Amino acid sequence: MTISSIEPLWIGFNKGFISLVEMFSRFMFFPVGEMPLIVLWLFLGILFASIRMGFINLRGFVHALDILRGKYAEEEGQDAGEVSHWQAFTTAVSGTVGLGNIAGVAIAIKMGGPGAILWMIVGGFLAMNCKFVECTLGQKYRIVHADGTILGGPMCYLKEGLTEQGHPCLGEWLSRLFCICCIGSSLGASSMFQVNQSYGAVSYVFPIPNWIYGLFLTVLTAIVILGGVKRIAQVTSFLVPVMCGLYVLGSLVVLIHDAAAIPAALKTIVVGAFHPEASIGGVFAVMAQGLRRAVFASEAGLGVSSIAHAASRTHEPVREGLVAMLEPTADAGLICTLTGLVLITTGVYQDPNLADLSGSALTSIAFEQVIHWFPVILALAVICFAFSTIISVSYYAEISWTYLLGINTSIYKLLLLSAVFLGAIVNPLTVLEFSDSLFLGMSFPNLLGIYFMSGAVSQDLKTYTDRYGLT
Repeated sequence: MTISSIEPLWIGFNKGFISLVEMFSRFMFFPVGEMPLIVLWLFLGILFASIRMGFINLRGFVHALDILRGKYAEEEGQDAGEVSHWQAFTTAVSGTVGLGNIAGVAIAIKMGGPGAILWMIVGGFLAMNCKFVECTLGQKYRIVHADGTILGGPMCYLKEGLTEQGHPCLGEWLSRLFCICCIGSSLGASSMFQVNQSYGAVSYVFPIPNWIYGLFLTVLTAIVILGGVKRIAQVTSFLVPVMCGLYVLGSLVVLIHDAAAIPAALKTIVVGAFHPEASIGGVFAVMAQGLRRAVFASEAGLGVSSIAHAASRTHEPVREGLVAMLEPTADAGLICTLTGLVLITTGVYQDPNLADLSGSALTSIAFEQVIHWFPVILALAVICFAFSTIISVSYYAEISWTYLLGINTSIYKLLLLSAVFLGAIVNPLTVLEFSDSLFLGMSFPNLLGIYFMSGAVSQDLKTYTDRYGLT
């Protein structure tokens, strides 16, 4: 077969792939009123979990903090698991706290107005309950291998949990669909996108060639992922508190400097959330932007955090679920809210001269209004955010690869490292759109399974809360 005969086949394949991506994206973001279908599906899922669990995020918040700070560590000292509650928590948070918390909030405000922040907070509040259900199930149906390693997450609880409910075929298909979406999205939305977007922010401060930046992140990623979940947990347990701490500190400095503008900013947020002229499309358009950012930032409904929490040392599935529900407090609740307040109090979000800037660039300029040198710190934070997201999501996809194919994960690791490097030197929009749809697509099998298994989780929760006196 000659090159000339292959070329038409390749062109046809490429056109077919692009058409498939467009169809898939249109389905995912099909408007239901002013709400994209995928956002509505995620919001209904987290709302259902909140009501079904009796808003455990309110009743169990203090108890969850006690677990995280090690109050029950002695009781769990001999339990099966590879990481501590804190390490599982930071590994999961590192996968959710990323560029979306910096760039995504700015985009939400530009598209929906300041009122989107209030709906973002509401979405983050409800997301806590969904995280609880997912990670309780992740612990309950995890598989402990003879060598002490753990296999757990939606791929396990969808199959085993739905089999217990009398739906074995449904569980088998949903678990496989989740794994396919997880692997595909990790090579695009969670690796190529992170590197591609972070390079734009970093090159603004450090003008280095894109291939050097790509090679740098590729080497760092290889060093960490070859060490498995324990190495990943060690890195994220140090990196996440440091990077979040720096970002929060910078945000507080800006807000203290602009303290006089905070009352007006809060009023703008509340009025913008309910005023029908807040944006094109009215209040529902504003709500859609805020809820979209909340569910995307927390990853509630996708189920991926349960993979990290399944590896935690505990004999109480509900206890790990309580720890996991704190995650949206860190990402959608704290980081995203602070970003939004900085953008509003500094006024950069409504500057017409900045309308064409990307979300990360707009956020950088907002900090620069008060701390002239902060873009350097922000660039370093962006590198950390991107890196931590890559290594955490790589672990999720590696577990999915093992479950789905049952073969050595070396091939997957090579694919991931290639994607990390390519993300810095190319801008593969088609691949990114497709993988982004796969990323959100994990919510379809996951939330469908949760609807079936919510009753069993509710019963486990009641038994636990009665034992520990939680009301």
